[in-house]
Amino acid sequence: MRTCPVCDKKTFVEVQDITLDIDGYIFILRGHRCESCKEEFPFEGETDRAIITARKLGVWPEPMKLYRHLSRSGGGLVLRVPSDLEKQLHLDESTQISISKMGNKIILEPVSG
Repeated sequence: MRTCPVCDKKTFVEVQDITLDIDGYIFILRGHRCESCKEEFPFEGETDRAIITARKLGVWPEPMKLYRHLSRSGGGLVLRVPSDLEKQLHLDESTQISISKMGNKIILEPVSG
């Protein structure tokens, strides 16, 4: 058995209870756990299976990069949210959005609650 790449101590033990929480869905995976630092390493096939299932459930975060033009409305600029993104994030006209600036990036986040 290999030593842990995180702590360089002890060895891995095979386990069947690695939990992966994706958007409230709990997946139980098989893999290895370090006896010393308790770091977990799911088997590649298990991770692939969880990702496929999460995609089918519509909860796997797909990387997305969209390009849009801004429109002018009144005294400000408007950004149109594509309908597929609207559906994935459960947005509607009453959704409050948090707008942040980080460097030269604009971060838009739905406010929950």
